[in-house]
Amino acid sequence: MSLYDEDHSAKSLLAQLLHDSRLYQTSEEYYALMKFILKLRNIAPFNAMLLNVQKPGLQYAASKYDWKLRFNRTVKDGSRPLIILWPFSPVALVFDLEDTEGDPLPESVTDPFRASGSITNDDIDYYGYLLRKNGIELRLIDYGKGYAGNVQNTEKDGTEAKFKSDDKKIASHYIIRVNKGYDSNVKFATLAHELAHLFLGHLGPDKHLGIPARPYPSLSIRELEAESVSFLVCSRSGVHSNSESYLADYVKEHPTVENLDLYAILKAAGKVETILELGEVTRFGPK
Repeated sequence: MSLYDEDHSAKSLLAQLLHDSRLYQTSEEYYALMKFILKLRNIAPFNAMLLNVQKPGLQYAASKYDWKLRFNRTVKDGSRPLIILWPFSPVALVFDLEDTEGDPLPESVTDPFRASGSITNDDIDYYGYLLRKNGIELRLIDYGKGYAGNVQNTEKDGTEAKFKSDDKKIASHYIIRVNKGYDSNVKFATLAHELAHLFLGHLGPDKHLGIPARPYPSLSIRELEAESVSFLVCSRSGVHSNSESYLADYVKEHPTVENLDLYAILKAAGKVETILELGEVTRFGPK
């Protein structure tokens, strides 16, 4: 099965799941899901949604291996596991905090909404290096304060990028421009927003980056999708951005989110975190 067929099958399954359960139909439910996903920084956004469906009151989830190795806690006898999807296998099993016993948990678990640190300009440079390996160039431009940045498909636009990625087999097809004068945290939020547009398919499909073709949303929906991804990526990295107020205002003004592609949003957030090497996912054995 190809990447596109696999993606389509997973999306069809999720669409049926959400339709049958009638979950996340209102803006309030959608926003609550976004906040829930922030708690589980060790779980990919898409899998965090699956855990929310199975157990909305979940505090924290990890594999049996991680509970023992990272937290010196064991899973209680008879505890029921929760299911997440896992690469190269159909599913994997994780357990809720309340189904474990052992040492007290660190603050990173008991207080998941605390700031975990700030992004530095060195971090931004490193993200540029990671992106270059995948044919995406990050350029810091001396824009005015009123303009944050943009993303461009140079192949589609008929222009030519001036570099090759570190992998000689991959020609650069994307340029992300970010305002050079911004604080490094704002640069990160801008980068997350522009990468969101890319991985949401707003610039079209890309087989190498695993971006499937999808119907082209309206401008307002494209921005809401990108802000949703940026909110998840920034907040899970300890960076506070304007995306949260953007989403909060949207909830106040719109009763439903029926036009949003929840699958695309959660998968895009996961891809941004993966390409920038953000966070540490739960493990099921030694690396």
